[in-house]
Amino acid sequence: MKIEAHNINNTNIAEIISDETIIITIEDGLDLLGNVYYQGFDGIILHEKNLTPDFFDLKNGIAGEILQKFSTYRVRLAIIGDFSKYTSKSLTEFIYESNRGRHINFVSSISDALKILSA
Repeated sequence: MKIEAHNINNTNIAEIISDETIIITIEDGLDLLGNVYYQGFDGIILHEKNLTPDFFDLKNGIAGEILQKFSTYRVRLAIIGDFSKYTSKSLTEFIYESNRGRHINFVSSISDALKILSA
């Protein structure tokens, strides 16, 4: 795992770069949050491929637990991916509602992620 730092409008954003799944459990998400938070980053960019597929199954609670911690610690998160492949109505609504707020956003590109997190 590599952290690529972006500084836009005095906002420090950590882009997590890895070819592997980084977040498999809730604890993995909390470890990443703590690591990035203590390095002084204001926001995090994660790629969909770095999240376990279970993250996108809302029934198991992984996404809810992890994203609640990001909100609690006021660390903004952008997840980059193609979310149109998910057919779950509850997930589609969850993504829509998340994107209406400022803390958790699901986007399709790095440029969209940087724009949202630096605004």
